[in-house]
Amino acid sequence: MKRIFIVFGSIATILVAWATATASVVSNQTIGSITNEAAASSTPGFSTMALEGLSNFISMTGFANATVPNLIMIAVGLFFIFLAIKYDYEPLLLIPIGTGVIIGNVPFVAGNQIGIYEQGSVLNYLYFGVQKGIYPPLIFLGIGAMTDFSSLIANPKLMLLGAAAQVGVFLTFIGAIALGFDLKEAASIGIIGGADGPTAIFLSSKEAPHLLGAIAIAAYSYMALVPVIQPPIMRLMTSLEERKIRMKPPRTVHKTEKILFPIIGLIITTFISPSALPLLGMLFFGNLLKESGHTERLANTARTSMIDIVTILLGVTVGASTQASEFITLNSMKIFALGAISFAIATFSGLAFAKFMNLFLKGDDKLNPLIGAAGVSAVPDSARVVQQEGLKADSSNHLLMHAMAPNVSGVIGSAVAAGILMSFLTYFSNL
Repeated sequence: MKRIFIVFGSIATILVAWATATASVVSNQTIGSITNEAAASSTPGFSTMALEGLSNFISMTGFANATVPNLIMIAVGLFFIFLAIKYDYEPLLLIPIGTGVIIGNVPFVAGNQIGIYEQGSVLNYLYFGVQKGIYPPLIFLGIGAMTDFSSLIANPKLMLLGAAAQVGVFLTFIGAIALGFDLKEAASIGIIGGADGPTAIFLSSKEAPHLLGAIAIAAYSYMALVPVIQPPIMRLMTSLEERKIRMKPPRTVHKTEKILFPIIGLIITTFISPSALPLLGMLFFGNLLKESGHTERLANTARTSMIDIVTILLGVTVGASTQASEFITLNSMKIFALGAISFAIATFSGLAFAKFMNLFLKGDDKLNPLIGAAGVSAVPDSARVVQQEGLKADSSNHLLMHAMAPNVSGVIGSAVAAGILMSFLTYFSNL
C-alpha cells in the first residue's frame, strides 16, 4: 500500500508542478513563442515545421491545459475508487463515479465534441438520461424488483420510522434557504438527507439542473459513507440496554398480501404525491413483477441486467459532470456541508422517533431503537449497519429483517418527499 501511495503521490506532484507551470505558459503562449523563436533562428525547412508541429501538439495535450482544479478533482476520483476497493464502500457506485470524475476532468481543447457539456458529444448524449431524469425511474424499477416488502407488511407501524427520517430533508431545505439558495435549489439540496441518489438526481434535474453534479456526488458519497457516518450517531443516541432489545420475529406474510401491497401502495402514495409518479410508479411496478409469480423473467431482467447497465451509465456520467470548471465552486462546498448535516439529522430523527414509539409500546412489542437509523433510504446499507451495531451489543441479536422495514419505507418516503417538494415549488411558481 505504501508503494501505491508513493507512486500516486509522485505522479500527482509531477502533474501539479507541470500543470502550474504550463497553465501560465499556455495562457501567455510562451511555448509557441519559444518554438517560433527557435524556428526563426534556424534554417527554414523541415526543422521549422517540426518545431511548429511540436508546439501545436503540446498546446493540445492534457498536460498543457491542466489546471490545479482538474488535478484536485482527479484526486477525488481516485479517492472514490480507493474507498470502493479498499473498504468495500458501495463499489458498484463509487467505482463508476470515481472513473467518471477522472474522465470528466482530463483537460481537453474545447470544440472537438469531447466534454460532457459540449453539444453533440458522446458523453453529452449519455448524460441526457441524467439531465431529463430518465435513469432514476429505471433504477427504482430495479429496486422494486429486488425488494422484499414482507417485513414492512408484517409490521406496518415501522413505516413511521421511514417517515420520521424525512425530517432531515425538510430541515435542510430551510437551512439551504438561510444560506442563500432559492426555493428550487434548496429543495434539491434537502433531498440529499434521504440518502437516495436516484431521487436526488430526479428532483435536481427538474428543479436545479445547474447543481446536478454537486447534488448527485454528495448524495452518493453519503450513501457510500453510511457505515462511517451512522454508527457514532447510533451509539450516541442509544444506551447499551436499548441496543440489546430483542424484537419478536415478524409474522408470516401471505402471497396475496405481497401482491396487493404494490398495487395499493402505488395508488395511495401517488394520490398523495402525484409528482413522484415516475419514481413510485416504477418502484411498485418492479415489485409487482417480482411478487406476481408470472413475470419472473421480466423481474429478473429488471433487477440484474437492466439495473446494472443503468447504474454504469448513471455513475460514469454523474462523475463526468463534475468537470472542475463547473463543479469547484462555493455553492458545491455548501451543498456538501448541508448534505452531511441533512444525513445526520435524518439518522437522528429516525432514532429519536423509535425511542418515542417505545414510550407507548410494552413487552416484546418494544422496538430496538437502532432500527430507526435505517429510516434513510440507503438500501440495504443502513439495515446492514443496524445489524452490525446490534451484534456488537449482543452477538445473538439479529436485527436485519426488522431494519429492512424502515429501510424500504425510507425509499418510499424520500420519493414522496421529493414529489411534495415539486408540487410545493409548482404552486409557488404559479403565484
